[in-house]
Amino acid sequence: MLIRMVDVAALLDDLAAECADLDRIVAGLPAAQWALATPAPGWTIAHQIGHLTWTDEVATLSATDDAAFGELVRDALPRAGTFVDEAAVEAAAAPPEELLERWRRGREALAQALLAVPAGTKLSWFGPPMSPASMVSARLMETWAHGQDVADALGVTRTPTARLRTIAHIGVRTRNFAYAVHDRPIPAEDFRIELTAPDGAVWNWGPESASQRVTGPAVDFCLRVTQRRHLDDLALEATGADAREWLTIAQAFAGPAGSGREAGQFA
Repeated sequence: MLIRMVDVAALLDDLAAECADLDRIVAGLPAAQWALATPAPGWTIAHQIGHLTWTDEVATLSATDDAAFGELVRDALPRAGTFVDEAAVEAAAAPPEELLERWRRGREALAQALLAVPAGTKLSWFGPPMSPASMVSARLMETWAHGQDVADALGVTRTPTARLRTIAHIGVRTRNFAYAVHDRPIPAEDFRIELTAPDGAVWNWGPESASQRVTGPAVDFCLRVTQRRHLDDLALEATGADAREWLTIAQAFAGPAGSGREAGQFA
């Protein structure tokens, strides 16, 4: 149990740091800039923060009241294709200072809730149940990805950090999901992934002997698997037809296949 709690606590520290970085970007914005369009069609900066806020809150509900979370899911089922957008729209309607404070309260409540989850518990979610560590990892990935949309809207360049390792790990682990969501056969062979971390170290996954390989900067891989950049705009190299195909469909987030970004959009 101690090891599990340390792992969750360390991940929560990373999530808090990621949230703080994004908070610093939006906290000083004039109210009018919260209405700036982001690369996600139809979503402003307020929608992005509203989405993160709502998702943190429902994750807290899952961790603290499984029955209430189940009721929320049942209520959402008739609106399966729209309820996420609807929640973002509702949250974005609040004045920016209220939304920002709601986000801050929500992410702190989530951290406290996840630390209190008993060892071995699986938390209900909109997809398969998740461990607390997986829940935090998913929240970190989403915060970073939606934070990229906010940064792109404002023309802000973010500094990559070691927190990318968790996002890259999700990207690797969701390889088969990406094939399934695109209704394509899953390759039988494991891939070798070698990514250069922000500090120059190499992060790797998969057998060294694999013929299908992906190499390149970790930040580029994370931008690709979260579909925040087109493959043509990244310094990723794929060896083997399967590896090349994967990079065209890679998707670390749940739900239907995303449309991604156009080539040259951020040149």
